[in-house]
Amino acid sequence: MKKSDRRMIRGIAIFKLAKAALMIAVGLVALRMIHTDIAGILEEWVPHIGFGPGSRFIGKLAVKAAELTPNRIRDVGVGSFIYAALFLTEGIGLWLLKKWAEWMTIVLTSSLLPVEIYEIIHHFGIGKVVVLVINLALLGYLIYLVRKERHPEESELR
Repeated sequence: MKKSDRRMIRGIAIFKLAKAALMIAVGLVALRMIHTDIAGILEEWVPHIGFGPGSRFIGKLAVKAAELTPNRIRDVGVGSFIYAALFLTEGIGLWLLKKWAEWMTIVLTSSLLPVEIYEIIHHFGIGKVVVLVINLALLGYLIYLVRKERHPEESELR
């Protein structure tokens, strides 16, 4: 494997490890807030963040916060830890340049693309589009790398 490929794989590993850290943080916050009045906290913070209490955004957020049950919050926390475990496994495996980690990343990233596309279609957000583009680029690169290593004579002809 070329030095540039190793650097790219390690860059992907860092990205996966950062996502794992984010998921762990989300999980910890969710579990800490299971029996908390989230709508009350939101009401307290609205004046401090610069939104007016009559803001349409704050209204929607307050409705969503009121719908959060302790079971739903727990599910978010547990789900975040499951995703964190997957991202940690991918990140560590990629950092150690393990072939199985490349395959795992290809399979997991591919399997989540339909969910990401569904989310973009039904709940559009620029952040979701950015994540999709990054994941497509990572997926394309890993597929290219795996194919190149599997058939090195083809890459030499190009």
